[in-house]
Amino acid sequence: MNNPRGGGTRPRRLAMIGAVMDAPPVAARVLIIEDDPNVAEVVGRYLSREGYDVEIAGDGATGLDRALSDPPDLVVLDLMLPSLGGLEVCKRIRAAAPVPVIILTALGEETDRIVGLELGADDYVAKPFSPRELTARVKAVLRRANGPLALVVPAVLRAGVLEVDVTAHEARLAGELVALTAKEFDLLAYLMNHPRRAFRREELLEQVWGFNYGDTSTVTVHIRRLREKIEADPSEPRYVQTVWGVGYRFEP
Repeated sequence: MNNPRGGGTRPRRLAMIGAVMDAPPVAARVLIIEDDPNVAEVVGRYLSREGYDVEIAGDGATGLDRALSDPPDLVVLDLMLPSLGGLEVCKRIRAAAPVPVIILTALGEETDRIVGLELGADDYVAKPFSPRELTARVKAVLRRANGPLALVVPAVLRAGVLEVDVTAHEARLAGELVALTAKEFDLLAYLMNHPRRAFRREELLEQVWGFNYGDTSTVTVHIRRLREKIEADPSEPRYVQTVWGVGYRFEP
């Protein structure tokens, strides 16, 4: 297999390999943007076995072009990419469409991981990783992104000048539309549906992200981003408040 480092590569389609009992009823499209052909191939095969329609791009520019021209249901994005870095790819994808993004980082790249989450990534997986773990993360993120929130919360949630329309998947502040990522929206809707209840970060990670393990800094970063968008003064939040020694609660 040719190494795509240093130049653009054409996306490669991986054929569906078998069928499994829990395969998605409609094949979700997953775009893998990864310049290591071995990693990309292994991840692609695992996801294909689970019933996903997988496409691989070997550099940042090609991956971004594919993500924007034909938006997938989810992007698995390596941060260290030729031609265009993963952080810039993530930024441009999130600016264009609410496509869920899972970033791949090396163990020592904590700063890049945090920046990726701040740019709107839904989750991250540190290398080296188990393909099974990544597959579980993909399932969880897609389940949350496409989950029937309207079945578990009222159609419209209100608090002060903040209004969240779950059916329309819109949030408005004093009538003005607030641009939230899919995960920020889910987090806000969940907190609003449980007013004045204090949640530990681990609880939010499980209830909103669907993970019963993982780095709770994911929650911290999303809370900070959410406050920047809905609070008049993020340093003195009116809605999403910190409960010291516990976590966070929503004040109606």
